[in-house]
Amino acid sequence: MKFLATTELGRLCKWLRILGYDCGYFTEDSLVSLTIKSLQEDRVILTRNVRLSARAGYKVVHIKSDFVKEQLKQALDDLKLEPDKEAMFTRCTVCNLLLGPIEKKEAKGKVPEYVYETNEDFVKCPGCRRTYWHGTHWGNVREYLDGIRS
Repeated sequence: MKFLATTELGRLCKWLRILGYDCGYFTEDSLVSLTIKSLQEDRVILTRNVRLSARAGYKVVHIKSDFVKEQLKQALDDLKLEPDKEAMFTRCTVCNLLLGPIEKKEAKGKVPEYVYETNEDFVKCPGCRRTYWHGTHWGNVREYLDGIRS
């Protein structure tokens, strides 16, 4: 399942990407463009806009809360999503592209020295060229999800 989050749901978009979901971020003002994009790319629209969520002809989830933790819980519950732990951290949180493995030596100078010395596995975004690694945030995300699910 792919998503398209409207501009007021940037943090939710980032969290869905962290969980491995393909989530586009729509920042234009045109509801027509949003609708066309969602239909062309077969994406579920996530929005706080009540008027948009009342329209028929495409899949829209009206996110009710202002708080990202509640937004994520609602999206997971309403869409009956069960995050796959293997899919976590497989997408760039900035540009949504799938990350690819790189040799350790390619990460040198692109990550903090301590991170380079203490990690063996690194991945890189083919779009924005950011380098990522398996850090303490992995456990933090699992705790966050456990808190949402309980």
